[in-house]
Amino acid sequence: MLNLAKQIIEGRRLTATDDLSFFIDTDLNELCEGADLIRKTLCGSTVDLCSIINGRGGKCSENCKFCAQSAHSHTNCDVYGFLSTEEFVNDCRRVSQKGVNRYSIVTAGRTLAGADLEKAIETYRAMHEACPDMILCASHGLMKKEDLVRLKEAGVSMYHTNVETSERYFSEICTTHTYKDKIEEIRSARSAGLTVCSGGILGMGETWQDRLDMALLLSKMEITSIPLNFLIPVKGTPLGSRPRLSQEEILRIVAIFRYINPTAWIRIAAGRSYFDDGGAMLFRAGANAALTGDMLTTVGNNTSQDRDMLAGMGFQLKNL
Repeated sequence: MLNLAKQIIEGRRLTATDDLSFFIDTDLNELCEGADLIRKTLCGSTVDLCSIINGRGGKCSENCKFCAQSAHSHTNCDVYGFLSTEEFVNDCRRVSQKGVNRYSIVTAGRTLAGADLEKAIETYRAMHEACPDMILCASHGLMKKEDLVRLKEAGVSMYHTNVETSERYFSEICTTHTYKDKIEEIRSARSAGLTVCSGGILGMGETWQDRLDMALLLSKMEITSIPLNFLIPVKGTPLGSRPRLSQEEILRIVAIFRYINPTAWIRIAAGRSYFDDGGAMLFRAGANAALTGDMLTTVGNNTSQDRDMLAGMGFQLKNL
């Protein structure tokens, strides 16, 4: 595996024409060692921390089987309208003071339009003025290009839209929109001048080939920020009884994504709670970014604890 890692460092890139089946059963320690070498050499020691806020909760029209906020699920998630600009600005200031690099508003629903879109534009402008050093991201579903342009003009620099899984498996997870819709949204965001954050959720019943296909698709599309979520089954969702992934599976997935996407931010999101050490092992398997603080419907890692852990591992963090 170290020979492959060195080839990748020297410029080789893995594609769908390669036989990548060896990733599934190769020695895990060697796999992680190679992934960490790729990360150190091509990405350096900088780590990127992102915090998100659930800006509009519940009653989503889409039927994504993993989501507690889907109107098709039967959960007790909070339902509320778009928060006030003051609430967003105060929260953005709070996480900025804790040393977070990026901040994103996420909203439940197929898209963001009408009065809520106008509130969002006002809010992003206000956050950009209040926290000019904060990188602002947005995650509002399947938006029109002209609305994405307005987000950029208001101070947003990155748009988040997960592909979730492989093209083959997507229809097993969601039928109210398509994989093609996701790809078109990525293209629209880029056309609007935004960089793209796109990854997915692992542990939804997909095969190892689905995981490889997803990693290869993101590489082909040159995605620079790849959030990896490891399913936390939520009671009341169709995936509520899915068995959790093992630590070994999670580490293997992270390492594989690093080999296939050697220069991207491999961003660990939901599922770090499966590791007693806060997920430190993941940052020795190729990861170099993380969501920190609470997730949308599950509890995440404390930002101060994350900073202490990562600094102790030799990573460079945003100055406080």
